[in-house]
Amino acid sequence: MYLTAEKKKEIFALRGKGATDTGSAESQIALFSERINHLTEHLKVSKKDFSTQRALQTLVGKRRRILDYLKNRDIERYRSIIKELNLRK
Repeated sequence: MYLTAEKKKEIFALRGKGATDTGSAESQIALFSERINHLTEHLKVSKKDFSTQRALQTLVGKRRRILDYLKNRDIERYRSIIKELNLRK
């Protein structure tokens, strides 16, 4: 599998408050972004994989909802995660 437990812990350690911090908005956004990037690369090769395309759209929607929540709650945390992950151009 492309996303092992060690890789998840690394993502949570970098973006969250610690390696076991799986619930913070920043760590969830970082994990979703990693999965979105992986699925995007897969869809560049397999253009007719519609189940993966639907999963990608679902993940993008989940990340968008968490980003909207963070934007309404704490704009500084929102700006920092956007800057760290280069989500906006």
